[in-house]
Amino acid sequence: MRALYWDGAVLRLDSAYPSPRGDDRTALVKVHLAGICSTDLQIFRGYMGFKGVPGHEFVGKVSDGPRELLGRRVVGEINFACGQCDYCARGLGRHCPQRKVMGILGADGAFADCVAVPIANLHLVPDRVSDEAAVFAEPLAAAFEILEQVEINPGDQVLILGDGKLASLCAQVLRLASAHITLVGKHPEKLQRIRQWGIRTALLSDWDGKNFDLVVDATGSAAGFALAMKATRPRGTLVLKTTIAAEHQAALAPLVINEIRVVGSRCGPFAPALDALKEQTVSVAPLVEQIYPLSQGIEAVDHAGKPGAGKILLRP
Repeated sequence: MRALYWDGAVLRLDSAYPSPRGDDRTALVKVHLAGICSTDLQIFRGYMGFKGVPGHEFVGKVSDGPRELLGRRVVGEINFACGQCDYCARGLGRHCPQRKVMGILGADGAFADCVAVPIANLHLVPDRVSDEAAVFAEPLAAAFEILEQVEINPGDQVLILGDGKLASLCAQVLRLASAHITLVGKHPEKLQRIRQWGIRTALLSDWDGKNFDLVVDATGSAAGFALAMKATRPRGTLVLKTTIAAEHQAALAPLVINEIRVVGSRCGPFAPALDALKEQTVSVAPLVEQIYPLSQGIEAVDHAGKPGAGKILLRP
């Protein structure tokens, strides 16, 4: 099969990459679409020391596996847990010490014709949800994770730092909780699009830096954390959605002085994400900038890495 392969230094298209196989616990999924996200770009900068086929946002059709899943469209959770350790027994499979993570840690991902995924990780895609929408299930689930971790009261003042794809999804999800959302970013054209969803925005260069009850750092930059700390009111909550390869330093004393609660937030629940896509309570189509064939995958990754780029998708 064809696959984009990252050897730790160079990304290349391999036209004869070994095809994965399904078994009694694993399904083989023919990839329809795969999304390039910021984590993938960080991998190409050394994040997690990953080598293999990247990509963890996908929608596809089961071509090998249980009979009841054959031919069904699916999306999948990215953490491949062992299912036997204490963490897994406590429902913390996302944090299983022996886990593999699709396209990130020890498991090939979806920038390929096919990807192997544990059956337990798969979710059926509703018929009325298009492939172009379903491919957002994984990052949208990550946005819904905030609601799993933080209690948001109607009227809470919430700040989203960043105007990229994940920030846009987080803003739309938190709006569903009746919070007052302000999104601060650097790109006027992106802020204009976000305002069409009824979300208040501000250009970073013009922002007054007021304090908020809840701050979500989705900047994807090392500088975002320091800015987020300054924007969180005393005894407020700071949610970190950014993962970056680079090391960075920050003075943590303000967290203690202001008694700020810091919440790391990563993967999330697929059920509400798929329901939101089905009911169209979250809009994802405006986030897509271009769809590339897998044969132009290297060009697609270059495009995705350009400042201000929208969502770039791969179609094997």
